[in-house]
Amino acid sequence: MQPADIYAWIAGPTRPGCDGFDAHVVACILALSAWEAETGAGRIQDLVGLDGDVIADLAAEMFPHTAAVFARLRGQTCSPRAGDEACLQDLLRRSVTDGTVLQLRLADMIARRCLRPNHLWQDLGLRNRRELGWMLNRHFEPLAARNKSDMKWKKFFYRTICRDDGYMLCSAPSCAECDDFETCFGDESGESLLARTRRASDLAA
Repeated sequence: MQPADIYAWIAGPTRPGCDGFDAHVVACILALSAWEAETGAGRIQDLVGLDGDVIADLAAEMFPHTAAVFARLRGQTCSPRAGDEACLQDLLRRSVTDGTVLQLRLADMIARRCLRPNHLWQDLGLRNRRELGWMLNRHFEPLAARNKSDMKWKKFFYRTICRDDGYMLCSAPSCAECDDFETCFGDESGESLLARTRRASDLAA
């Protein structure tokens, strides 16, 4: 099953009253992580960044029709966080807009998905970078507001961690004088990983 198909199944009927955009974001993360798990990239709870009990609860809360499937993850723990991921998780959790349970879960998931190799919006399974911006401004407003120069989000997160801890991440006197400007501020366009894998499958058929 392709990630787009998994997404369509997860994001099907949501719980009445569930916010549509939030449901979309969570379904994207779960779908892409589930597909990666199926292809041997790891256990789904390690790819999502949440214990199995938390994933099962989240799925049951937002997508009741998936509860029986995700209930199989109960009792399975997520691998420990260390180093940069632990610092990023702490930064995100300290920067939530309202402190809701969903926002804390998103902080944990984003911290883990930042370990993947693509643009962050792609590694979350989102359609484009705009969706990532909407989500961060909604749920991590204090942190998102600090990215005034529209730096790439992964770069911005790690630069913020280093600055908050008193380290000098970059030796350039200013961004305008940097010889590697594109690394932090370059284009973040591309194809959604949910769409890319579907297209690759269609071409191979």
